[in-house]
Amino acid sequence: MALQSSSSSHPFSSSSFSYAWKYDVFISFRGPDTRYGFTGNLYKALRDKGILTFFDDGELQSGEEITPALLKAIEQSRIAIVVLSPNYAASSFCLEELVHVLHCIKGNNRLVLPVFYEVDPSDVRHLKKSFGEAMDKHEKRYKDDMNNKVDKWKKALHQVANLSGYHFKYGDGYEHMFIGNIVVNISKRIRRRAALPVADHPVGLESPVSKVASLLDVESNAGVHMVGIYGIGGIGKTTIALAVYNLIADHFEGVCFLENVRENSNKYGLVHLQNILLCKILGNEGVEILGVKEGTTQIQRRLCRKSILLIVDDVDEHEQLKAIAGNPDWFGSGSRIIITARDKHLLALHGVERTYEVQGLNEEESLELLKWKAFKTDIVNPRYADVLTRAVTYASGLPLALEVIGSNLFGKDLQQWESAMDQYEKVLDSKIRKILQVSFDALGKDVQSVFLDIACCFKGYNLMEVISLLQAHYGNCMRYHIGVLVEKSLIKIDKNDRVIMHDLTEDMGKEIVLEKSPKQPGKCSRLWFHEDIVKILEGNQGTSAIEIIHLEFPLFKGEVKWDGTAFEQMKNLKILIIKNGRFSKGPKYLPNSLRVLEWRRYPSKYFPSNFDPEKLSILKLPDSLCMSPKLDSLSKVPQAQKFSTCY
Repeated sequence: MALQSSSSSHPFSSSSFSYAWKYDVFISFRGPDTRYGFTGNLYKALRDKGILTFFDDGELQSGEEITPALLKAIEQSRIAIVVLSPNYAASSFCLEELVHVLHCIKGNNRLVLPVFYEVDPSDVRHLKKSFGEAMDKHEKRYKDDMNNKVDKWKKALHQVANLSGYHFKYGDGYEHMFIGNIVVNISKRIRRRAALPVADHPVGLESPVSKVASLLDVESNAGVHMVGIYGIGGIGKTTIALAVYNLIADHFEGVCFLENVRENSNKYGLVHLQNILLCKILGNEGVEILGVKEGTTQIQRRLCRKSILLIVDDVDEHEQLKAIAGNPDWFGSGSRIIITARDKHLLALHGVERTYEVQGLNEEESLELLKWKAFKTDIVNPRYADVLTRAVTYASGLPLALEVIGSNLFGKDLQQWESAMDQYEKVLDSKIRKILQVSFDALGKDVQSVFLDIACCFKGYNLMEVISLLQAHYGNCMRYHIGVLVEKSLIKIDKNDRVIMHDLTEDMGKEIVLEKSPKQPGKCSRLWFHEDIVKILEGNQGTSAIEIIHLEFPLFKGEVKWDGTAFEQMKNLKILIIKNGRFSKGPKYLPNSLRVLEWRRYPSKYFPSNFDPEKLSILKLPDSLCMSPKLDSLSKVPQAQKFSTCY
């Protein structure tokens, strides 16, 4: 998953996601009030600590308007400090600047810290004393303003007054100590939050990051929220989590990104991850855990009063979550926990109610990512247009596939591109398959079989029809198995109740089946490729390994020239579906093991005399002239359809 460069009107920008801001801190203040006193000293203290700080010396001001240079400085800042002095609201320039600070920084879920310097926060919030007097003057001055700028200023003052910040008034102590506390706080927020790389060329992150940030509701300091991000492998879950982390990390007392939890818990154990979490949050306070139960106790005891941001990346077992983030009350109020997983059920089991399902990139985003990976530019020779479109279609919006293809073909000529795409379309790339197959390997054997049935033969079918077919095949209800596949993001049910899956996930399933007998399809359990099926039927190459045949010729032009005996060796064939095509003659043998028989234009009036259809649960013979008396064992109505379906 990657990010497309935003337009200036969009609240997010590429710099927000990459964490590469020009300034650590932007200070908003009224010059005549504090430039040569408090704010000047604050600026020097921040600079002395190596904190890159923007301090307007007045050169970027132009009357009451915010100059483009000043606006850019605001957009490129990570944190804003707003020094609200007694006469701050008297300046229309300061108020305009405040509006932009809240829009560009707070609106991007970055941090805005107000400093109430010699003013009471309630006076700012409720527009009392000097703030009320200033706004009264502004209302008189701008009474004919159609843009209602005064209303915007009032809302901005109310908003900033509700933020957590600092309050100093005469008699509170030494001003230099107050400044020192601010600098220490800012320094901790910045220095302990190293930039996390999102992507070398991010594309398509604006919408998912915005939605996840909304679910997190960082604005609210009350309670602890857990948010789950789920989807198939390689779709961009971790990239989104990284981008959100970089965007909001400065809001929290402590942050921790636990990456590759599935892999690292298997390699090093859960105690290792618990130690990392505590060390990242507590720093050098000395934490050494020897057991998982001790770890859960330490996490609860030592983090229950801290506002933290925790990302638990790539979880595949509930025990992992129970050990690292068992309950919201383990963490202090305002904490946010982000969990990435392939399994939606795992999130539900842990009580995560706020979830976001990651979708693939659209065609435009896919093409942009592919170009940058393959050519390091978006300007590409038009001769590559067709093969790029072919690659985008093949990847079907999966960022992992686009990155693998683009990287592998970097610097290659057109002929090499076309040759490589021929290979990709025949055999799934090993890097892509390795990521996708993690979800398949985690399934039980029965659910794996159901997945392979759908991937090879039933993708695109109506959900109820799939349930009926699978129940007929296995003899029991398949709703649970299908539900598991949905929860693990291996299949989806679309708005038309069709069972669908990503094209590359389908390819993975088919390759798993073909690996059983790559050179002799007749020894595979499932057959779907029309050329293989025709070869097997015409050459009598069937075996008892075959359980499902799903034959559909492209463009209805296929023909099978056979002697009718090919099914004789298929003793375990349970599902036979022939959607179209012509047969030179009818079958002389059908296996008694059949549970499902669907044959469009069945090429005979009768079933073979040695066929016993008693085990059939589903019979469909559309556009056929079958008058076989064998049907009487199924139904008194010829060409009937018998369903034995669970609901």
